[in-house]
Amino acid sequence: MSRHAPSPWLRHPRPRPEAELRLICLPHAGGAAAAFRPWAPLLPAGVDLLCVQPPGREDRFHEDPVEAMADYAGPVAAALAPLLDRPYVLFGHSMGSAVAVELAHRLRGAGHGEPVRLFASGRRAPHRAAPGAVHRSPDASILAELDRLGGTDPEVLAEPGLREAVLRCVRADYRLIETHAPDPGARLECPVTLFIGEDDPEVAEEDAAGWAETTRGGVETRVFPGDHFYLAPHRRDVVAALLRRLDPALAAAAAPWPSTP
Repeated sequence: MSRHAPSPWLRHPRPRPEAELRLICLPHAGGAAAAFRPWAPLLPAGVDLLCVQPPGREDRFHEDPVEAMADYAGPVAAALAPLLDRPYVLFGHSMGSAVAVELAHRLRGAGHGEPVRLFASGRRAPHRAAPGAVHRSPDASILAELDRLGGTDPEVLAEPGLREAVLRCVRADYRLIETHAPDPGARLECPVTLFIGEDDPEVAEEDAAGWAETTRGGVETRVFPGDHFYLAPHRRDVVAALLRRLDPALAAAAAPWPSTP
């Protein structure tokens, strides 16, 4: 399998054809596959990393970003279908968490089964998300929202061409998530783990109760230092915590780092 996987929607930074498990990662609003590429060298040989690449960014820059959940989750589900010949895990950050839930339901409905575990990061449960209309806001308001959450390089936003590209994707992603209407009664069977930053303005530990309404498989929460974009500075701890929730053998085979609960 190529480094780009057999679909424009998937990136395969370090293919491991003999891996026991596939880890499928979905980025935040405005984000791209690059957010998860640094995870590849931290994972043991038993885990094959696939990063979702939405249109409108990186090597899909010249494509229009999608604005509806069906136009995102549908193609990703189709791209993943031939790769689900072994157990899989979904990890979504922020908007990616809501997409992960929708994707899990679609894959189950198509006969591929549910993920071994779903990791939701930095977001309330889809049916508990606060209503919003950021996608209808002027550019200045969207830029203020990006500043509030952090995670976007100020130098990128200072360059007019790059700023326009970021705004195009972020506006489309906010439209996608703000118009998404999940079924509040739909339930998964897999366990869900909620990862959050202790200073994240978007989600708190008590929001785990909402995630408990999305599954019959149980929910647990793990809090990391940091804000909404805690993933990058705490990458090793995040990957270690993820592996410990999958299989002790996988965690033991990973590159060594300090103990993480």
